[in-house]
Amino acid sequence: MKILFTSVGRRVELMQAFRAAAEKCGAELELYGADISDTAPALAFCDHQIIVPRITEPDYIPVLQEVCCEEHIDALVPTIDTDLLLLAENSHGFGSTKVVISAPEKIRICRDKRLTADYFKSVGLNTPYPVDDFAKYEAGYPAFIKPKDGSSSIFAYKAEDEEELKSYCNQVPDYIIQPYIGGTEYTVDIFCDFDGNPVLITPRIRLATRSGEVLKTEITQDDQIIGEIKQLLADYKPCGQVTIQLIRDSRSGEDYYIEINPRFGGGAPLSIKAGADSAEMLIRLIAGETLSYHEKAAEDGAIYSRFDQSIRIR
Repeated sequence: MKILFTSVGRRVELMQAFRAAAEKCGAELELYGADISDTAPALAFCDHQIIVPRITEPDYIPVLQEVCCEEHIDALVPTIDTDLLLLAENSHGFGSTKVVISAPEKIRICRDKRLTADYFKSVGLNTPYPVDDFAKYEAGYPAFIKPKDGSSSIFAYKAEDEEELKSYCNQVPDYIIQPYIGGTEYTVDIFCDFDGNPVLITPRIRLATRSGEVLKTEITQDDQIIGEIKQLLADYKPCGQVTIQLIRDSRSGEDYYIEINPRFGGGAPLSIKAGADSAEMLIRLIAGETLSYHEKAAEDGAIYSRFDQSIRIR
């Protein structure tokens, strides 16, 4: 079995998770990592290193398609936001390679925070509704401003008053403004089969973050969140891994949904380590197995703390 991961970058834990899952399944797995730089650390943990053009360059997709054809790649797995829509729109051009990605119309919902908010409302979930014009914002303070298609908490700011918000509006490109929700932040790691049926749902508390990626997390098998996620998945029907973020309001106890990221999130290996092994599930899907829903597969209450480590490239 051959799996190609795009933009592997620092996804060392994810490569290790797939290696461990293959051993557990008894699968002979070859990992292919693609990146624009041969010094990306995760490449050192792949069997094959593929240097590709930047996502913005016209030959990015043709190069990936050529690699998949020549190497007989079984599945292609994206890992960052910026190539999701491009891959979804071109997934038909990869021959026998399964591009593990949701439909283009579902990706478009995720890439524009205004569309995401509309979607959450359409399936009956709470969301801090955004506006894209400072003059139209009337939801009170503190407020939260960020790019409509941003990620990794880049250009994302909490504004305590009108003057501070106005200042941020001059710094944040193509922004949206939402009321700030104070409370506990959660990430939900989800894995669905190729038809959008849920296999794993794992809520976890974001205890500490850096640049939008989790540093410390606690698995929390919360029935309220799991029920709400099932409600969303019944309509959304994603393919493969999805990461959803929400905040539980400390005053009302209600959940406010913020983002959908239809890919492996940076913290996904933590849910895998706790027992919700989406790497194993993907390998089994590629092998042709039919999967059922695994109720609360991850160990409730498990806490993980992440750290940096170095590897010599040359």
